[in-house]
Amino acid sequence: MALTGIQIFKLLPKTNCKECGVPTCLAFAMNLASGKAELDACPYVSDEAKEQLAEASAPPIRPVKIGKGVRAFTTGGETVQYRHEKTFFNPTALAAMIGSDIADADLEAKLKTWNAFQFERVGLNLRPELVALKDVNGDSGAFAAKAKTIAETSEFNLVLMSDSVDTMKAAVEAAGFKRPLIYAATEANADDFGALAKENDLPLAVKADSIEGLVPLIEKLTGMGLKNLVLDPGSRDVKQALEDQVALRRSALKDGNRTVGFPTITFPCEMASNLDMESLLAGMFIAKYGGIVTLSDFSGDALFPLLLERLNIFTDPQRPMTVTEGIYEINNPDENSPVMVTTNFALTYFIVSGEIEGSRVPCHLLIKDAEGLSVMTAWAAGKFAGDDVGIFIKKCGIMDKVKHTEIIIPGYAAAIAGDVEEELPGWTITVGPREAAHIPGFLKSK
Repeated sequence: MALTGIQIFKLLPKTNCKECGVPTCLAFAMNLASGKAELDACPYVSDEAKEQLAEASAPPIRPVKIGKGVRAFTTGGETVQYRHEKTFFNPTALAAMIGSDIADADLEAKLKTWNAFQFERVGLNLRPELVALKDVNGDSGAFAAKAKTIAETSEFNLVLMSDSVDTMKAAVEAAGFKRPLIYAATEANADDFGALAKENDLPLAVKADSIEGLVPLIEKLTGMGLKNLVLDPGSRDVKQALEDQVALRRSALKDGNRTVGFPTITFPCEMASNLDMESLLAGMFIAKYGGIVTLSDFSGDALFPLLLERLNIFTDPQRPMTVTEGIYEINNPDENSPVMVTTNFALTYFIVSGEIEGSRVPCHLLIKDAEGLSVMTAWAAGKFAGDDVGIFIKKCGIMDKVKHTEIIIPGYAAAIAGDVEEELPGWTITVGPREAAHIPGFLKSK
């Protein structure tokens, strides 16, 4: 059974050195107990304490690092069954499958097309992470060559899929530097695949025909010293696959079953006959509870909504997305350009800045810290009050950048105009549009 925060605290050095990233050893102990910290973050814990804390220091679902480079990611590491309990931490990775018999020219064209699928959203670059390379004809040379091409010529990381240990060894030798996921250890090859994963320090997928079939395989592999496992209970019926995902998560989190406390990989591409239905199933597995979701292909109309769903689900519901307070110059403004002000809620900023950019009118956009709230919510909560906005404008440095004395406030915050005027005597306070879509016309009219 996992230790409580107080039990963990008694085993820590109690130096309050802050080198772990939190102010006190007690706070670090609480983070360990809740699965939000790793024991290795404490440089002074004794070897004896490490042994006693091994169970408490790991999240109920082990975090597994896959890949190298800009698209490397961590899957697993979750501590709650439901997002509203706290938050989900490591977003579901998206993969597309390629057969090892694909022609070199077709592979090059496909990778080029897939690599272009990158979408900007609230300041984040959303994109898929993986290519799942499947051995379709037992040709180890072709499999290794394709793995090497993907690893060396694209940003994508790899899932290597083969039943043959010899074929897998060849691919690992060619692309092991990219830290691929080996798929998959089964009852027939667990010893060989386990040894290969351990020798190369690579994550290993485990596949069986059911959750019950997974358990002895997991126990065998963890007994070999392997910790970075990804589970596939083998279900390809949609109803059973969903039940298995929920059961694995619940068993690890609610029942404290460390044996199945690993992330999962799912295959909508093997459950549907077309990409539209695959995408629907992928959306289900992003919500419940796939660590990796594998499609038969990437297309923009299917990928973009999945990336947005993932962003929404894996954004901390208790912490609004924000941008940094300050002055943002859009379209190269000068000393005569308009000055607008709004809150630091990320979606507000990107919508407003996008409309200003689209208008092609040079403008200074002032972003005030309102604790990540939208304009109307911040005004109602007293986080975007007139006197605070006025003080911010005086202190932000905009007065040194412009010659005029006019500030444009959001239409939804029109009520603060009088208080802003009191803080900024001599300034003209103009109420702007209520809707961002009207900003271009408003700016052009000025």
